Amino acid sequence: MKLLVTGGLGFIRSNFVRHLVEEIGIDAAEIIVVDALKYGSNENTLTDLDYKFVKGNICDYELMVELVKGVDAIVNFAAETHVDRSISNPYAFIESNVIGTYTILEAMRKANSGVRLVHVSTDEVYGDIEEGSFKENDVLKPSSPYSASKASADVLILAYVRTYGLNAVITRCTNNYGMYQFPEKLIPKAIIRERMNMKIPIYGTGKNVRDWIYVKDHCEAINLVLERGARGEIYNISSSEEKSNLEVVNEILDIMGKKKLIEFVEDRPGHDIRYSLDSSKIRKLGWKPKYGFSEGLKETVEWYLENEWWWKPLADERILHPTPWRLKW
Repeated sequence: MKLLVTGGLGFIRSNFVRHLVEEIGIDAAEIIVVDALKYGSNENTLTDLDYKFVKGNICDYELMVELVKGVDAIVNFAAETHVDRSISNPYAFIESNVIGTYTILEAMRKANSGVRLVHVSTDEVYGDIEEGSFKENDVLKPSSPYSASKASADVLILAYVRTYGLNAVITRCTNNYGMYQFPEKLIPKAIIRERMNMKIPIYGTGKNVRDWIYVKDHCEAINLVLERGARGEIYNISSSEEKSNLEVVNEILDIMGKKKLIEFVEDRPGHDIRYSLDSSKIRKLGWKPKYGFSEGLKETVEWYLENEWWWKPLADERILHPTPWRLKW
């Protein structure tokens, strides 16, 4: 099977490529990675794999037509993903997440209508929830420009499935953590700043709750949906391990055996209180997480401590700034 992975040099995307090659046994030469090499991508992430790389933007229609023609399936990860950045610069998120998805769909419709698309979305499209867990058919109520752009892409895909008969499926996952995650995200930021003896910023009171999933478990779920997911369906992916941001940072500090250099900072606008997904639908397909939070977090901390060569060039002052949304907002 020839597979196109968009945005393949980012966090979850590169882990997925590794999963295909190292766990599923797909020949790396059968995988095409297209990436615009923006801030969230790193050329050093997959240098040990013999895959085909194309530098390009998913908004480039002619490029996407050529790439879509020669593959059996597409896994669309390409997206602007950081909420703080979306508050600073919403347009970049509309362009990449909405126009980019539209461009892929049009390329499929015009050049290869039989190709299968798995679109990787997010739990943030539902907004927050105080009690219970969201199911796939719940109303979307995004809170940030980022989540609004992802929700827009989701409904556009569903429209193309119904109107044009495209073979597409959507996944929505909770917060990921693991190796190769960009340093501006909470867990790598906490590890790196503690390693550098810098204070770790936590928004508000740190009581915002997320359902955390190890990236390896997410990759297995995406591959299962690629193989067995039903056309036009949506699958929530979650580990059901809810932790507040403060609990997560404290556990990192316990693993590292360091003093607790925590600094509470001004909360960001529209900060969601709690995310939670009901993942019973995908579990009926045969998936369940293999890693508990503590086990996955320990592996993650160890990876960052042992791989400074990967993250150190990325950890500039702008990325490590306690409240990056304030820079341009």
